[in-house]
Amino acid sequence: MVEAYPKAKLTEYLKKNIKKGYPIETLRIALVNQGYSRATVDEVIKDVMNQIALEAPIIKEKPQIEHEVVTEEVPEPVVKKTFLQKIFGKK
Repeated sequence: MVEAYPKAKLTEYLKKNIKKGYPIETLRIALVNQGYSRATVDEVIKDVMNQIALEAPIIKEKPQIEHEVVTEEVPEPVVKKTFLQKIFGKK
C-alpha cells in the first residue's frame, strides 16, 4: 500500500489529469491499481471536484436561446430506366 504518499500530491495529480480530459473513473481505477486505498482515492476525488466547482465561473445572467425553423426541400426523385427500357425505348 502507498498510504504514505501525501494527499496534496494526489490532489495535484488528479487536478492536472482531469484538466487534460481524463475521465474520473479511469483515474480512480489507475490509482487503486497503483496501491492507493479506495477510500483515500474517493476522498481526494471528492475534494478535487469541490475545488474545481469553486473555480468555475459563476454565470450572472441566463443565456438567451435562439432557434429557427429549418425546412428542407425534398428534391423530386429521379426515375431511372431499367435495362430493358433502355434497349426497347419504352418509358
